[in-house]
Amino acid sequence: MTSRWLMEVEKIRSVQVTWSIMSLAVLNEGRDLPPDYRDLMDRAWGPVRVLIAARQAHGDQVIKPLYDALGERIHHQANKDYDAVIAEALAEVGLPAELAAAATSTEYDEALTASHERAISLVGDEVGTPVIAVDGIAFFGPVISPAPKGETAGRLWDGCVLVAGTPGFYELKRTRTTGPIFDTEA
Repeated sequence: MTSRWLMEVEKIRSVQVTWSIMSLAVLNEGRDLPPDYRDLMDRAWGPVRVLIAARQAHGDQVIKPLYDALGERIHHQANKDYDAVIAEALAEVGLPAELAAAATSTEYDEALTASHERAISLVGDEVGTPVIAVDGIAFFGPVISPAPKGETAGRLWDGCVLVAGTPGFYELKRTRTTGPIFDTEA
């Protein structure tokens, strides 16, 4: 949702987003997790490995379209067959099917960890995703649903700029009362 919001912000504010590939699998590596969540984290390596492989082979410009194609299938369509998700997403964005092999290869783990660490180094390791940085100040969030559009998206961005420019600001948080709300427009 945050990525969708940022794409909207780019339309109405003078903002250029740089995408880093983060992974909860990397963040949670080595942590004691409940078995069902551990299984989810183990499976989460595949899609982000493919993202890294695609970026290395085809450049940064493929990150967001492939991320969106993967996310649409995993989160919006609730497809848990990650092999199918990856194959369909690669086809949708016109990338070679051979990139799917990266999902089960550790060849890209060093680059994935480095990309993840780029974002975590800005904000600290007591957070998850998303991480945004504004004028050199980074924080976790915003976690939003649904993704705001138009001037509402711009006002939320303006608030992020405001808190990033406030010395000593660290955190806002409340309990989530709803799951992701997807609209049909990307």
